[in-house]
Amino acid sequence: MSLIEFEVRDAVAWMTLASPPVNALSTALMDELSAVLAEHRPPEIRVVVIRAASGARVFSAGHDVRELPTNGRDPLTYNDPLRTLVRNVETYPAPVIAMVEGSVWGGACELVLSCDLVFAGDTTTFALTPARLGVPYNLSGTLNLLKVADMHFIKEMLFAARPVSATRLESCGVVNAVVPVDRLEQTTTSLAADIASASPLVHRIMKEELRVLSNAHPLTPEAYERIQALRREVYDSDDYQEGIRAFLEKRRPVFHGS
Repeated sequence: MSLIEFEVRDAVAWMTLASPPVNALSTALMDELSAVLAEHRPPEIRVVVIRAASGARVFSAGHDVRELPTNGRDPLTYNDPLRTLVRNVETYPAPVIAMVEGSVWGGACELVLSCDLVFAGDTTTFALTPARLGVPYNLSGTLNLLKVADMHFIKEMLFAARPVSATRLESCGVVNAVVPVDRLEQTTTSLAADIASASPLVHRIMKEELRVLSNAHPLTPEAYERIQALRREVYDSDDYQEGIRAFLEKRRPVFHGS
């Protein structure tokens, strides 16, 4: 059974997450979305729209926690399916729009924010939840958040791990527009049509230039290794195991900082 529904309308590729009820980012779903992006490319495709099904209460619940390792291994390495998918969105040679209806959780926030443009319904919320699970983002994941939002705002979202309205994200410049849900597809379609009518070669070049410039943050080997050592402490901790157990048992975790 396909986890991604695919349709092309007027050079716009519509890719719908189809893993109800919450579109958890399982390895299977992320691999399939990466494969669909790899198969359908310009010049036939001028714009991609990633969305959930119409009427969805949850755009995506984020990483499928059932797939997170419990043996102390870092789940967010370079080859992790989410890291691969985010890179595929960022390097896709045409604009990618996230059309967001419903709540967005955890790693799904990064997927949405890795898109070039974000349009959201007026009831949409976003929550960055690694602190609730005991799973710290890796360096590239954290940098991706800093590329789209103010430091203090990102700290609030990461530390509190509570839902933030799309309207507030729009006021911070993170979301391009928030519209009533019944106008969301119409608004996205109109913008996609304008993009599809412009020069695809310019889009490809400008997107890559912006990606390269936004990633131009030098990091010393010592700083990288120190961060990796801190992350390993988390994955070897009792708190990490508690976070996963609590999620699976549908209760609030009790963290002890060890």
